[in-house]
Amino acid sequence: MRSRFTSGTPAAAAKAGFSQATGYRIETDPGLFSLQKAPRGRRRPDPLIAIWDSEIVPILNATPHVRAIAVLDEVRRRHPDLDPGIRRTLERRMRHWRAIDGPPRDVIFRQEHEPGQLGLSDFTDTSGLGITVAASVLDHRLYHFRLAFSGFAHAHVVLGGESFIALAEGLQNALWALGGVPREHRSDSLSAAFRNLENGTEEDLTQRYQDLMRHYGMKPTRNNCGIAHENGSIESPHGHLKRALEDALLLRGTRDFEDLASYRRFVDEIVGRVNARNRREIALERPHLAALPKRRTTDYEEKVVTVTSSGGFILRRIFYTAPSQLIGHRLRVHLYDDRLECFLGATPMMILERGRQKPDNKGGHVADYRHVIHALRKKPMALLNLVYRDQLFPRPAFARAFDTLRQQAGDKKACKITVELLALAHDKGCEAELAQAIEAGLEAGQMPDLVALRGQFTPSQGEVPVIEVKLLTLGAYDELLTQEAGQRMQLQHVSLPADGECLA
Repeated sequence: MRSRFTSGTPAAAAKAGFSQATGYRIETDPGLFSLQKAPRGRRRPDPLIAIWDSEIVPILNATPHVRAIAVLDEVRRRHPDLDPGIRRTLERRMRHWRAIDGPPRDVIFRQEHEPGQLGLSDFTDTSGLGITVAASVLDHRLYHFRLAFSGFAHAHVVLGGESFIALAEGLQNALWALGGVPREHRSDSLSAAFRNLENGTEEDLTQRYQDLMRHYGMKPTRNNCGIAHENGSIESPHGHLKRALEDALLLRGTRDFEDLASYRRFVDEIVGRVNARNRREIALERPHLAALPKRRTTDYEEKVVTVTSSGGFILRRIFYTAPSQLIGHRLRVHLYDDRLECFLGATPMMILERGRQKPDNKGGHVADYRHVIHALRKKPMALLNLVYRDQLFPRPAFARAFDTLRQQAGDKKACKITVELLALAHDKGCEAELAQAIEAGLEAGQMPDLVALRGQFTPSQGEVPVIEVKLLTLGAYDELLTQEAGQRMQLQHVSLPADGECLA
């Protein structure tokens, strides 16, 4: 209305954001548009007038959160002659009813977080990323830690469930990477941290979780059970982190990683980019954090097992092989989320990959052929019906060679040749190269030739060079000292010329 005094009607209408025709209509009739004519009524009869008050409103009063499609199905079941096209009308009427007569709704109260006050932990499922390691699907999830004020983030790949071991290892990694400790640690009702018996009581904490919080001087808290938005400072970043990982995987061009360590480095890199964007806020919050303790506390479970005559031990229904020298000995095992560290007294013996129970609840096996190959060479036919035979083969090429040999040469010869191939890989340290040679031969339709493979991976004596070492006499060193003394005497007799130039 101001522009029409300085510009023409078309320009004034354009500046006001409506059409030229509307501008001319306003010019011809300057009265208020809302008072020019009465609002129009309905153009067609109300399809819900007969059933709204008598049937639909009682349904809404009884179940206020019921969906419109469910109400539509119910009333059409009662009245088959109703037009299915009334869904949009029903949705608008139900939305209006909830705004006027509906029950009160939950209100989210935005919080102002103080620096150094709150750190949050949670686990998030990452099966949708489709990660594979060495062409095998990686069943995992992420432990996610975040500071509410600055947005500092840390993620840790977890192979098992939401256990206390995973929580303790991930939380401690995050705190030591951060370099400080917040005053309060919040999580949801994790069974690893809470017994979930009584809400809000200290007695509901598990002993291990309570000891962990006491070691770092943090106050443990949790949100109300089933109300995820109370942990919004960590729940929402779950989605941001997984979308960032998805984008990085698309740009990478493949979702397969060479090993678990490569995938963990990939996750650390993506999280590092997030922290780089929040570096100013993190720098502001660090002075408000409490100091770290002198050392980490335990982030593993300790078990004592006995190595049996089967050449291994059973832990959590998983059979692990061990060197035969340990048969009859008791090992102290530190049980981590992804590995087992075994000790004989205080002497570290080995690190084993942690096995997982199968869905059929039949236990499992973690076998290393290096532990049993010397005994298996004495009894090669034991390979035929060995309970952990499939887990014994370190690479698919060995399993494929065994199956091919069984089909073409019989069980006895297949067991003998396969055991000798494993022994060759162990003795010469050529597991990967030997697997490639076996795979290439099978692709060419050739059976594994044990003699040729031994010649290929065993260096001959003629190839080893003979190195002759000649020792000097002590008089040669005396001669060097005499020559050095003579050179020093010559340098002492060199003098500078009058013009100050040095002689070469």
